[in-house]
Amino acid sequence: MMRQYFHDLAAWLDHRLQAGEAWRCRLAAEDSDFVRFNRSAVRQAGHVRQIHLSLGLIRDGRQAEAGLMLAGNAEADRADLERMLGVLRSQLADLPEDPHLLRPDAVRSTERILPSRLPESARIVDTVLQAARGLDLVGILAAGPVYRGFADSAGQRNWHETASFNFDWSLYHSRDKAVKTTYAGFEWDDPAFSAKFADAAAQLEILQREPVTLAPGSYRAYLAPAALNEMLGMLNWGGVSEKALRTKQSPLRRMREEGLALSPAVTLAEHTEAGLAPGFQGDGFIKPARVPLIESGRLAGSLVSPRTAKEYGIATNGADAGEGMASLELGAGTLPLADVLAELDTGIFIGNLWYLNFSDRANARITGMTRFATFWVEGGRIKAPLNVMRFDDSLFRLFGDKLRGLTREREMLIDTDTYGARSTASALVPGALVEDFVFVL
Repeated sequence: MMRQYFHDLAAWLDHRLQAGEAWRCRLAAEDSDFVRFNRSAVRQAGHVRQIHLSLGLIRDGRQAEAGLMLAGNAEADRADLERMLGVLRSQLADLPEDPHLLRPDAVRSTERILPSRLPESARIVDTVLQAARGLDLVGILAAGPVYRGFADSAGQRNWHETASFNFDWSLYHSRDKAVKTTYAGFEWDDPAFSAKFADAAAQLEILQREPVTLAPGSYRAYLAPAALNEMLGMLNWGGVSEKALRTKQSPLRRMREEGLALSPAVTLAEHTEAGLAPGFQGDGFIKPARVPLIESGRLAGSLVSPRTAKEYGIATNGADAGEGMASLELGAGTLPLADVLAELDTGIFIGNLWYLNFSDRANARITGMTRFATFWVEGGRIKAPLNVMRFDDSLFRLFGDKLRGLTREREMLIDTDTYGARSTASALVPGALVEDFVFVL
């Protein structure tokens, strides 16, 4: 049992300290099934069990930290940790005092274990293959439990254990034309997957029509949750970071310095309680269940890491070192999803975006490209697929006076990143209807 193994290691570390020392460690582990599909067939299937531990040693205001992969074998892992402690001790003598080192002033142990509600991965695979019969499906399924832990020499113990799945797939037509879709969550639901697959298959049929190329200009547009989440991902790049706001690197700095406001329909929060990420961060600070960031269009808060808190003499709210949202939540609107095309009337339906970057960070201006299933809509009906276009516009406009509505329904999107380890970041996002979305190419 991963939890008990972690607690046993922590108890062992308690007896390895020398006078004046303190330690803290973080565990990140998983038991994941990975299945890759191509041309509607399984091309690779495997299981990954990995345990990574980061160990920090603190003495006289100095700290040194290192990480290693554990084998899950107590004798071998303790021997490796013993060697690591020796290395860290030798480094501490040569390190300067850390002026921004902040440690919790009280022991706050927590435990959150959500029992798995997932079926066997083989059953999910059978469902996918049956749905994809006769189509060209490519994608990857990742499923299984993820573990996070924190422990320190003060006796604090935090444990987080959840089981989730993420199926990221595309139905391919030809050249650059495909329909990209994701289905993720804590419990696989056959009807929900069937509905998503049917919608993707319907869009695939439309891709067979002659594509349309539009002239650069401003168009009414609907951004599906996946596309809107790409926009919010850019906003999350320093946007709600207290450090970035104070050093004037945040794309939202004008909201604090000038009182600039977005549409009253925009409410953004870090909602840890509803997400996949743990309720504690790497230094042992506990995250609030919810941190308001934008309320009814007004900047309401920021994410403050312990180091930023120490540097500026303010309180931390348990943000991770990067001060980005790990459990992003954008409030729902009033637009029924079933009415999106009718409300769009004539314009662009955007399913995905890619290659995003800031073109003017100070004014939250972003550039990027449409991707895969993006369609031209006339009179509330999809007419044809749209060739790839580049946009360049400001979030102050798109989330400001140009926002015409957010959908009532929202989608839970789990980060598909598996580079090194499965991500625990998630986003609960509606779709957005905007006016005068600027396309430049």
